[in-house]
Amino acid sequence: MSLLSPLSRRLYLRIWLAMAGGVLVFAFAIGFAWRWAAEQNQQQPPTREIVITDGQGRTLVDGTGVRQRGDPKEGIRYRIEGDNGVIYEMHLSPRSPGRMRPGDHGPASWLRPPYGFLWMLALVGVAVTVGVFPIIRRLLQRLEQLQRSVQRFGEGDLSARAPEQGQDEVADLARQFNAAAARIEALVQSHKSLLANASHELRSPLARIRMGLALMQDGQPSSAFRAEIERNVAELDQLVDEILLASRLDSGVAEVGSFEPVDLVGLAVEEGVRVDAELQLGDDAAIELPGVARLLRRAVRNLLENARRYSHGEITLAVTREGPDAVLRVCDHGPGVPPDQRERIFEPFYRLPGASERAGGVGLGLALVRSIAQRHGGSVRCEDRPDGAAGACFVLRLPIRR
Repeated sequence: MSLLSPLSRRLYLRIWLAMAGGVLVFAFAIGFAWRWAAEQNQQQPPTREIVITDGQGRTLVDGTGVRQRGDPKEGIRYRIEGDNGVIYEMHLSPRSPGRMRPGDHGPASWLRPPYGFLWMLALVGVAVTVGVFPIIRRLLQRLEQLQRSVQRFGEGDLSARAPEQGQDEVADLARQFNAAAARIEALVQSHKSLLANASHELRSPLARIRMGLALMQDGQPSSAFRAEIERNVAELDQLVDEILLASRLDSGVAEVGSFEPVDLVGLAVEEGVRVDAELQLGDDAAIELPGVARLLRRAVRNLLENARRYSHGEITLAVTREGPDAVLRVCDHGPGVPPDQRERIFEPFYRLPGASERAGGVGLGLALVRSIAQRHGGSVRCEDRPDGAAGACFVLRLPIRR
């Protein structure tokens, strides 16, 4: 099985083997027919009892006759050994064409060489052609199925997929097409969802601004009104910024920044001071990893802002090194996240049941953290606090070397 496995994964080898196998069978058939014809020619002709009498019925020759080899056009010759030991020869001249009977060239005539040999070659050729055609046809049918799937996908059916059969180039191409089609479908659906959710999120601050302007009428705006307007404008600015960043990360564009060595400890210290988080650093004074500093800062800031928004106590920010990874933990004393919701909170615009829009945030912060982590070959997850207290702990894991 291991010897045939490389051959089964190469379409051109399978076609070549099918043709070579057909030619090989054809050659063996020719050799067998040739040998059979040669053996037939080498066999001794059968003997016959020959009795020659005269007109009065007296026996002239009584013996065993053996047909001699020779050109059939010269007639038939028999060598006869009589009972008395005398050798006789009998020569029958060839029959003239005008006197030949219809049955003289019966089925045995077209089976004799060279006609029999040619008929044998023709029959074997037909058999090989008929036998090889289904093999080639089955291989090409898979190409036709892949072609139809690509055509359907090009016509707008993003759910079109090609059947994956076998381990050869066609199967590998079908798998690559299916993976690319699934990726494109996911991107299109993601962009549609992003657009729909963004449209919904934009309505809230715009509606509040419109309502405030209507209430103000001709009067001078109060300081509270100005603060509310500024808050809503900042929310709109943040939403647009995060939507653009999420779209770029989701589509995989390279304009989000170049990779360079980033001091994760220094970055975490700077962001932790902004929200007055308690810093817990490991034994390493500095943990440097390749990444986009702007994106990593955004991920750390989003985790801290999310913790500050829901925490009822101090926030803990820990940076440690665990094997080949740098691990950043942000723990809060908030209401926590139910286990069945810990994956969904990383979806764009998803909020936990009961969360209010007035609490702040646009629902893209944690989704951006996951996209940034994946961009750097890492991951992020939500888990319980290690001390068992109420709250949640977000763990960002990034590889130190890529």
